[in-house]
Amino acid sequence: MEQTSDEKTLSKENNREKKTIKDIALDILSKYSMIFILIAILIAFQLLTDGILWKPLNITNLILQNSHVLVLAIGMLLVILLGDVDLSVGSVVAFVGAASAVMMVQWQWHPMIAIIASLLVGGLIGAWNGFWISYVGIPAFIVTLAGLLSFRGLTQVILGGTTLAPFPTFFTKLSSGYIPDFIGNGELHLTSILIGLVLSLLSVWNMWKARKRKKDNLFEVESSAWFITKAAIMFASIMLLTFVLASYQGYPVILILLAVLVMIYGFLTTKTTIGRQIYATGGNRKAAELSGVKTKKLTFWIFVNMGVMAALSGLLVASRLNAATPNAGNGFELDAIAAVYIGGASASGGIGTILGAVIGGLIMGILNNGMSIMGIGIDWQQAIKGLILLLAVAFDIYSRKRKAS
Repeated sequence: MEQTSDEKTLSKENNREKKTIKDIALDILSKYSMIFILIAILIAFQLLTDGILWKPLNITNLILQNSHVLVLAIGMLLVILLGDVDLSVGSVVAFVGAASAVMMVQWQWHPMIAIIASLLVGGLIGAWNGFWISYVGIPAFIVTLAGLLSFRGLTQVILGGTTLAPFPTFFTKLSSGYIPDFIGNGELHLTSILIGLVLSLLSVWNMWKARKRKKDNLFEVESSAWFITKAAIMFASIMLLTFVLASYQGYPVILILLAVLVMIYGFLTTKTTIGRQIYATGGNRKAAELSGVKTKKLTFWIFVNMGVMAALSGLLVASRLNAATPNAGNGFELDAIAAVYIGGASASGGIGTILGAVIGGLIMGILNNGMSIMGIGIDWQQAIKGLILLLAVAFDIYSRKRKAS
């Protein structure tokens, strides 16, 4: 017996409802998969290391030791969003570190002047790469591979194959300093707790504001229960990290710098015309050009930005080591690229977030730290990280195919 048109319509609506419930669960898993993975890794290594991972000293060291990768990952995300890649950043880290050492150690420049000059050097290197990529049309892979070789060689020339040290104390505080405790002198760093409370409340308020804006514009928003759950997790996570850090010496200066960078670049990519142009260019360059986006100019400035971020990373490494060495930055480009891909960016461009790149960098750092505490050799660490990178890209391909179907 044939179904009437009303019965067919009702059947389709029922199927759509069933499919929607399944899709909601899959979308939540897909959208927040990196956060779930990060939490799982934190719990697993906390158990496997007998509680060492979450000790205040270890968490502080984890932040200090991985800050340079997080800075590189933020800059690398913008490059990968365009569908390009920058292989030169590790060598630029070494080159800028060497240049800053010459300025501060040999020429006795004030650290602030040397820092500004070093960032300008990074910007010029980025402009050099960007010119050949944007206006000459040489693929980014080739240009930055040439930069990898060239700036590694120039680092050897500047340092003469030796280490240059020590840096002024003011400069070393960049990566090893802490926010002073202005309101307490006990076991807990009260100033850091106050900062953490303010950051937690601001984060929740921003989440509520974003949800309200979507609702006012008649966009679909998550349920109130799910929003409250997300807000509570965000608040608890920031305060938990704050109490752990406050149990040692409080917030490191570098953590505040990273938070500022995340906010600036998060705003740039989500709230500005430039951010929309970056995503549009990575998604479909031809369509973006037809829409009036100056893709060559955009690509040029993205690589200038990458040069500046690589320079900042180089300064952080030199500050932490209190020395400029010829081998600094080896493999950093691979760590940054892996962090971005693990954080959910697409290898084809147009997909990815700043928060995802940072989470990817944290996953890499926690894996390194946890496996080192467990006594796993560097050889196995590299193999495991390589496998995780492969699985992350495979998950990206699977997600895009599922959405397309």
